[in-house]
Amino acid sequence: MKRNILRLWLILPALCACLALLGACGAASSAADNPPAGSVTHVMAVGQSVAVTPTATLKLDRVNDSRCKTGAVCVWAGYVSYSFTLSDGTGASSFTLSDSMPGGSPEVTQQKLTFTLVSVDPAAPPALHAPEPHYRVTVKVTIS
Repeated sequence: MKRNILRLWLILPALCACLALLGACGAASSAADNPPAGSVTHVMAVGQSVAVTPTATLKLDRVNDSRCKTGAVCVWAGYVSYSFTLSDGTGASSFTLSDSMPGGSPEVTQQKLTFTLVSVDPAAPPALHAPEPHYRVTVKVTIS
């Protein structure tokens, strides 16, 4: 009998610690899955779609990189732009983000959502004979 009580005294604190740890993991997970309203940042690759509201999705359609390749001799520096499609139950609209394209903008507002170009990878143009890089675009979505 004393042995069983001793086991319970040893097992009970370990069980409580495990339950507390599982509860903390669940709280962290639900907070990450349900970000607060306001703004959310997404890192996207070409062809990838993300949900920006419960009814709308954002897709990175293509990257247009006309920048002068590293190691090349060019007449102009060129620019890089990112083409997106915003879709919801009522239709789709397209827009482009760029911090270097003539007439372009790193921020666009559509359907009460503001899309801001935060960062791009690779930031520098690829080398002259390098394969096409795998572009990653970080976009902040702010609900107006």
